[in-house]
Amino acid sequence: MSLPISPPLSPQLARSRTSLPEGDGWAYEPKFDGFRALVFVDGDEVVIKSRNGKPLDRYFPEVVAALPEGRYVLDGEIVAASFDTLGQRIHPAASRIERLSVETPARLIAFDLLALGDDALVELPYRERRAALEKAALEGVELAPVVWTADDARGWLDTEEGVIAKEADAAYAPGERTGMIKIKRVRTIDAVVVGWRPGKAEGTLGAIILGLYTPDGDLRVVGHSSGFSAKDKRELPSRLAPYESGERGSGEPSRWSSDKDLAWIGLRPELVVEITFDHISDNRIRHGAKVQRWRDDKQPSECTTAQLDE
Repeated sequence: MSLPISPPLSPQLARSRTSLPEGDGWAYEPKFDGFRALVFVDGDEVVIKSRNGKPLDRYFPEVVAALPEGRYVLDGEIVAASFDTLGQRIHPAASRIERLSVETPARLIAFDLLALGDDALVELPYRERRAALEKAALEGVELAPVVWTADDARGWLDTEEGVIAKEADAAYAPGERTGMIKIKRVRTIDAVVVGWRPGKAEGTLGAIILGLYTPDGDLRVVGHSSGFSAKDKRELPSRLAPYESGERGSGEPSRWSSDKDLAWIGLRPELVVEITFDHISDNRIRHGAKVQRWRDDKQPSECTTAQLDE
């Protein structure tokens, strides 16, 4: 490739915050849940690299096919119907990749232009790079929405994965956590504690297993929560012991965990916790679940999967 910027290149990264920065010096984009992608196009040659420098172009032929010819470098996100859908694409079998590219197609959302023609743009402030991206009008390339006030972005904290705030006058800083802030959407639900997993230390708890009732009345596991204090890890096994159902397993797949071989101890569905989390995928809490309080005032039957749609 004869581009002014070529791989390897690390994307600019964001620092985490709990609230939106205010002021005239910020631009705001919705946060997407996909694979970060640096896209290098030189004529009809396309290279797509992940955040860690791994090749992505072979796994997403439909994304490659949608990119117009030219000479440019984009920073963006490859997204699909769900994050799980994307994960299924990282597979060595070309036939499977081709099939899934039709059944569950992915797309690229571009949010930065790092080079165009013979010009590298990384030293320009974000506002100028964004203007260049819009002016380039790359046919078939979807652009991330952008707004320029915190008030206009606030709604994304309720409807999207969160917000990415960028310093409008900052240059692009490859591999650095500067000039960008991410504010994740935080959601709260009540869940039934249907089991627990032992911790690494003898006699301790590692995580509780969370369930919700479906409209048909079935209790379905939707995730787990860990991150308890050392004191809670020691005390919770005895607190949960009176609720044990007698179901347990070790070293084999179970209905408590569909993708891991982990020991589990089942509980009668009588305990309820209020949790916060920042993301779900395919109706499962993917990560970030934290217990806020134990709810003695809540009936387990009130903990339904409908909460995941709110």
